[in-house]
Amino acid sequence: MADYYKILGVDKSASDDEIKKAYRKLAHKYHPDKKGGDENKFKEINEAYQVLSDKTKRSQYDQFGQTFEGAGGFNKGGFGGFSGFGGQWDFSGFSGQSEPGGWEDIFSDIFGGSGRGFGEKRGGDIQVDIEIPFEEMIKGTQKTIKLYKNSRCSVCNGSGGEPGAKEENCKACGGTGRIRKTVRSIFGAISQESVCKDCQGKGKVFSQKCKVCEGSGTVKEEKNIPIDIPAGIQDGQTISIQGEGEAGRYGAPSGDLYVNIRIIPHKKFVRKGDDIFSEETIKFFQAALGDHIEVETVEGKVSMKVPAGTQSGEIFRIRSKGVPHLRGGGRGHHMVKIIVEIPKKLSGKEKELIQQLKNLG
Repeated sequence: MADYYKILGVDKSASDDEIKKAYRKLAHKYHPDKKGGDENKFKEINEAYQVLSDKTKRSQYDQFGQTFEGAGGFNKGGFGGFSGFGGQWDFSGFSGQSEPGGWEDIFSDIFGGSGRGFGEKRGGDIQVDIEIPFEEMIKGTQKTIKLYKNSRCSVCNGSGGEPGAKEENCKACGGTGRIRKTVRSIFGAISQESVCKDCQGKGKVFSQKCKVCEGSGTVKEEKNIPIDIPAGIQDGQTISIQGEGEAGRYGAPSGDLYVNIRIIPHKKFVRKGDDIFSEETIKFFQAALGDHIEVETVEGKVSMKVPAGTQSGEIFRIRSKGVPHLRGGGRGHHMVKIIVEIPKKLSGKEKELIQQLKNLG
């Protein structure tokens, strides 16, 4: 007897969802009504799925293996009403027949129909990138982006009907928003439903279409959209603006606008979290004797004390001169790494003084 797990390409530990997913993929590929389909292979796939999708039959199959056919409770010719190709089909024996995601879903996937998703469709989302300088990230800013997109028609307010026109039941679908048709297949007669093209699933049409948008409820236009960028935003973060995406057709809700923020790197400052790092170079005598130096920060220059004996590579902190916290008050710190400059060439007097220091040590 065939290995049902191998036929569907799943492990014996596969979940019900994994088995269903594997079946859908193979059923699409080998369905006899599709180009390149294989009826025998399709029968084999269905046989495997009918066993593995039923908990009782799967348990028996796992227990008895190759002797499953004679183990009782299993009829290869019937499968609980599965009587064969080309005849009448009774799916009452299949588990999940009336449950969402069961056989009805699978058949509708194969034949292209569906009983769900009728009616208006939300407009598409839009995604854009904005670059801002490091300084604007510190202070926060507002940018205006220009988009050429589908917007709601201002004349009909997105309804698609000419102002004053009456709304009435769609004649094509009788007001249901759905068109039902019956197709013949290897499963026998199968009913399909699809969205009515005349009313786009609403079940209602206007006696006269809007002259501006020609009944779609949307028009292409250029729109300026202000974007508020908060201080402290991270590079790569996204700002979402509800309802500023593509307008939905026939009055459906608009999509959203997603703005990806890119921060132009600074020549001197490096951000790590909400702290800012920079380097300052000092002379050898400043490090040895100590000094006060000017340090450039995002808030301007400040004076920082360098204690005597400072070593090259030491890091000092200037409090609250870093990046503002995106959520909540306060801000990070400015961290300064000291680089002690060692002169490559010395004058005679400098050499003499250093030699004296050496002798003292």
